[in-house]
Amino acid sequence: MNATAAALVRANGVVASAVRRRHAMLTSRGALRERRPVGRRRASISTAAALSAEMDREEASRRGAAVADADLRPSARAHLPVGEVPRSVATEAGGETGGGGDRALAKVSLKGMRYADLERWLAEIGEKPSRATQVFNWMYRPGKLVADVRDMADVSAAFREKLASLATVDGDLEMRDVRTSADGTKKVTYALANGGGVVESVIIPSNVPGGRTTVCVSSQLGCAMNCQFCFTAKMGLRRNLTAAQIVEQVVHARRLAEADDEASWSAGGGEEEEEDGTSTATRRRTRTGGEVVSNVVFMGMGEPLHNIDAVLAAVDVLLDDRGLGFSKNKVTVSTSGLVPEIERYLAESQGSLAVSLNATTDEIRSWIMPINRKYNLERLLGALRANFPRRDGGRHQREVFFEYIMLEGVNDSAEDADRLVAIARTLPCKFNLIYFNTHDGSEFRCSDRETILAFRDRVVAAGVTCTIRQSRGDEEAAACGQLGSPDAMEDWKPSPPRMKRPKRLREMEMEAQ
Repeated sequence: MNATAAALVRANGVVASAVRRRHAMLTSRGALRERRPVGRRRASISTAAALSAEMDREEASRRGAAVADADLRPSARAHLPVGEVPRSVATEAGGETGGGGDRALAKVSLKGMRYADLERWLAEIGEKPSRATQVFNWMYRPGKLVADVRDMADVSAAFREKLASLATVDGDLEMRDVRTSADGTKKVTYALANGGGVVESVIIPSNVPGGRTTVCVSSQLGCAMNCQFCFTAKMGLRRNLTAAQIVEQVVHARRLAEADDEASWSAGGGEEEEEDGTSTATRRRTRTGGEVVSNVVFMGMGEPLHNIDAVLAAVDVLLDDRGLGFSKNKVTVSTSGLVPEIERYLAESQGSLAVSLNATTDEIRSWIMPINRKYNLERLLGALRANFPRRDGGRHQREVFFEYIMLEGVNDSAEDADRLVAIARTLPCKFNLIYFNTHDGSEFRCSDRETILAFRDRVVAAGVTCTIRQSRGDEEAAACGQLGSPDAMEDWKPSPPRMKRPKRLREMEMEAQ
């Protein structure tokens, strides 16, 4: 029996089994008489579909179930109609009720709503849309940043109680832990309020007076991209975060920064009153609150553009001057290379874009970043050439910002450096070299410092901008590529398969032995 015939037999078995289960279910409900029997034509169509699916599974198995075979289509919530307000799945405390096990009425999460969405929602509940300004101020302004609507002090009690019964402003996250490394980097872990799981974000201080402080946020619990060097990838994709959960990571980072600012001020003496009647602490928050956390990068857990609807909404809230008010130069979304989503992001968002390149040939990139099997270097670079420099982008978007993790013996040769220069000849861009941060079970090692410096110097000597990113927070597993908990039981799934090393590399290793 050939492979196609065997697949057809298995497919017919699948269809027959499905029909029997359907028949048993309808009979148990007493509804069989009200249903039309499954006709032969319908069964034939199902047989063909099952055969196609079986062949797809065999091909995926043969190729190692790479992300190139995964369904990366946008979710059903993509492209919400104008006026339709995205709603969180956050529920009232207590979740399940006694007896019937029905869930309590789901509340709307206001955090993560765009300003226009909030105006529409307020109108729907019989309130003035102009109240959106009050709510935005209390959620996002320095010195406020409330997590409970009842803390909105200058809002009428009746409006507060109405909001409390219908909505939340806690971002559907519950902070679990903050760990601080020797260099001041903080890894913050949050429990998801909408069904379990723990996500992590990182706050990276500049440690330089007047310098920038960056918060690195997560957009997914786990990741589907299966990048071979990334610890998060070992989790697989467990769930997408909502826009509210993404925004709350930034808001909470500002809360922590304000608390640190207040603590350092308190250590220096008591509160003094200025001539205008305001306290020194209040003036300090007013002066520095907007810049305590000055940069946001979507470089935590997950592939941001695989959750593009939530990420677009979150970026809009971050950039809104009525809300968190970040500069479009200070909010950067990093992607592994989902080309259609890159094009959509560049068309719809004012935020900046970074691209995780990490290899200069399809052979190596398809190995360490399986997404390259779906969108190879030619297609990725072609899309970037068509969109850069961005017409309405900030100064950071005149060039593509490429990230490049240095892996010993994989992508750190002089030839790789020359290929980066060749890319720069056809596309306005700059490169940021990143130290690989190792983790348990990794087959990769970071290039040594001498190799990285020589690589950088070779690119710079050709007239191309190339910098080296210093590793931060690695002793607390807070560095790039170290976030996540593959062994966590919430929504656990087996780790994705490891990709085979390219044949050329295997042969070279055998010769070296």
